[in-house]
Amino acid sequence: MAASARLQKELEIQSRNILATTKDPLERLRAACLARGAQGIKGLSILFRIMDDDRNRKLSLDEFRKGVEEYGLNFSKTEISELFRLIDVDQSGSVDYEEFLRKLRPAMNNFRLDLIARAFAKLDKNHDGQITIEDLRGVYDVKKHPKYLNGEWSQDEVLRHFLDCFDYGKHKDGVVTREEFVDYYAGVSASIDNDMYFDLMMRNSWKI
Repeated sequence: MAASARLQKELEIQSRNILATTKDPLERLRAACLARGAQGIKGLSILFRIMDDDRNRKLSLDEFRKGVEEYGLNFSKTEISELFRLIDVDQSGSVDYEEFLRKLRPAMNNFRLDLIARAFAKLDKNHDGQITIEDLRGVYDVKKHPKYLNGEWSQDEVLRHFLDCFDYGKHKDGVVTREEFVDYYAGVSASIDNDMYFDLMMRNSWKI
């Protein structure tokens, strides 16, 4: 059995065990999805699309309830409503794609969290727990960026665009917190089975 297939099988078995023992609704939903063979972020993306009847990339409570029931998950209406409230981080009354993935993707192990912490520490030059344009100067080389080369963007505009990749949700303020940085790489991590590949990717990206 290939390594990725073996890891996937182990994840399915682990998820079924969690599903049989946990009483936490969010853990049960996550485990139920992964026990069915959902490969990290890919499988959760499919589940979101199944639920999103009107294709507006947001789930209403009715869409969420219908999706959970059609997916064959045995939750009561009360549990579904509570899940929806837990996933609706900004309390907008709907669940967008980012909120959905943020709450349901598998947790990272300590090995990966340590790599992310080291990358963040390298970028956070003044050690204030956040990354700004000033932190990036001299760390992120803008000279090869196509829009800098053709004169369309200034150095600061390139750096701000880079920061926006990590800024979570609609509120992009030019400041990336540790939580936002970890959250970004949690999404990346969910699509990478092998720890050594994740290690190589982080080391090549940040020279850590």
